[in-house]
Amino acid sequence: MSIAIRDASLSDAPTITRFNALMALETENLTLDESRLLNGVRAVLQDPAKGFYCVAEMDGAVVGQLMITFEWSDWRNGTVLWIQSVYVLTDYRKKGVFKIMYNEIKKRVQSNPEYSGIRLYVDRTNEKAIRVYEAMGMQGEHYRLFEDMK
Repeated sequence: MSIAIRDASLSDAPTITRFNALMALETENLTLDESRLLNGVRAVLQDPAKGFYCVAEMDGAVVGQLMITFEWSDWRNGTVLWIQSVYVLTDYRKKGVFKIMYNEIKKRVQSNPEYSGIRLYVDRTNEKAIRVYEAMGMQGEHYRLFEDMK
């Protein structure tokens, strides 16, 4: 089974939207407004300053995704890549899809002197995802996330 990773294009917007809706329902029991979500996905795909999506393909079908957004770190004088919107179709989990996507992002960070590292956040109750991230060598004990969302 061959897994190919590529940057997403605007034609991937419906798939990414569907994956994001599935992820929100699965991980946080949230039903997202799909029209608003589609517009948000398109906004990223049309404006590289907002970030980008990577998708994983197997047998010509998109089976996984992640989104990267950027955070400037004055402490590191570089950009930290934030992994968000991670989703792998259920039938393709435990086949290395996320690992290959993560390694692609890690390779980009290591080869670009403007990048300082990788971060992500995960819901504390999402134990499956936490185990996956720990297996990638990521650490989650250093910071707590606080937010004030509209």
